[in-house]
Amino acid sequence: MILTLLDYASVLIFALTGALVASRAQLDIVGFAFVSTLTAVGGGTVRDLLLNRDPIFWIEKPSFIAMCVCAAIVVFFSAHLVESRYRLLIWLDSFALAIAVAAGVGIALELQKPDIIVVIMGILTATLGGLMRDVVCNEVPLVLKQGELYVTAAFTGASAGSFAVSYLGLAPEFALLICAIVTWGLRAGSLAFGWRLPVYKARPPKA
Repeated sequence: MILTLLDYASVLIFALTGALVASRAQLDIVGFAFVSTLTAVGGGTVRDLLLNRDPIFWIEKPSFIAMCVCAAIVVFFSAHLVESRYRLLIWLDSFALAIAVAAGVGIALELQKPDIIVVIMGILTATLGGLMRDVVCNEVPLVLKQGELYVTAAFTGASAGSFAVSYLGLAPEFALLICAIVTWGLRAGSLAFGWRLPVYKARPPKA
């Protein structure tokens, strides 16, 4: 039950971010629906394919696709009311990231995968949809923003969730809560306080 709720929550919020990016690209309503759906189900689809889950979550429950289309329509008719769509986008994306990491971790734990696979599934579920969204709409991918805590936040949150189950013996529900809190805390800190990783700076070769 909790995994289904996490999937629905992450799909809804990612769908809204996809539609916001579509509004920035000034697409038509079909483009909104396409980008919204791609963003929302992209990461979960790759997760399910790699874990050999049959059927894939949105094929089993087509209501996920309906929700994406509804989100796209709502944003199509209301995006102009938002003063800063980019600011709304990055904060919505931060919530979606945290929820999707927990969803990916939860699915992998349910299938009793090793810790490293649990962490990887959390990262993939949370990042691939947004990466597809930004590439398709010709935006600089949030996942690759210079020095920002994005994949790092997903990795740390997924690791915290896996560790809480495997080594602390916590119930999965509490572990997924920890996972989401750690992920969002790091991502929000990066957005609000400028937390960054050092970036590579080219230097001329020594003579």
